[in-house]
Amino acid sequence: MVKIGIIGGSGLENPEIFKDGSILEVDTAYGPPSAPLKVGTIAGVEAILLARHGVDHQYSPTEVNNRANIAALRDAGVTHIIATTACGSLRAEIERGHLVVLDQFIDFTRFRSNTFHDSFAGGAQHTAMAHPFNEDLRQRLIAAGQRRGLPVHPRGCVVTIEGPRFSTVAESKMFRLWGADVINMSTAPEAMLANEARIPYAAVAMSTDYDCWKEDEAPVTWEEILAVFRRNAANVTGLLVEVISTFNR
Repeated sequence: MVKIGIIGGSGLENPEIFKDGSILEVDTAYGPPSAPLKVGTIAGVEAILLARHGVDHQYSPTEVNNRANIAALRDAGVTHIIATTACGSLRAEIERGHLVVLDQFIDFTRFRSNTFHDSFAGGAQHTAMAHPFNEDLRQRLIAAGQRRGLPVHPRGCVVTIEGPRFSTVAESKMFRLWGADVINMSTAPEAMLANEARIPYAAVAMSTDYDCWKEDEAPVTWEEILAVFRRNAANVTGLLVEVISTFNR
């Protein structure tokens, strides 16, 4: 039976979208997840919502317990994970409000627990990570975005930085040279851990700004990110509902 885990999920708690919702308090071997799990159905499919940064966005990117979040979804029987994230664009063609279905990541974090295999006492564990985003889920997201007429880019490499600060101009330009298309503070640890847990994972990123490489514009601010995300949140919500509905056909 399909059970979709959604990390992020802003707007999906709407009772017109999320049916028969209940709250599930859980704990894991890695501590509690960022928030209680919200369990119910979306488009007739079992779904679980998890707020990455907490119900009140109280956890900084470094504080998010990614291991507990993925473990909680795994323990709840999730069969697929779809994540949403805001991102900065490193390419002129990825405009504010555009959506990017990620296909690669660069991990530029420094202080996060990013593996379930801290010890090799039970044997060596090296997880393949060449293609960290599940292709079936990616194609479902791309097709759903096209059906809805949304500005969706079918691929993109995200560089995940530690945060909570934003990039310097030099860093932003370096990430462009590395081949990154967008930048955020969340995807890499999640994607790694989901792959280790053998849960198909995909992520859709909404571009909210141009980081700071585009020097003919003012550098990004948190207020700008929130404003753009709020204006376009309905597009992300609609896309996810459309994707989830494909599992019920």
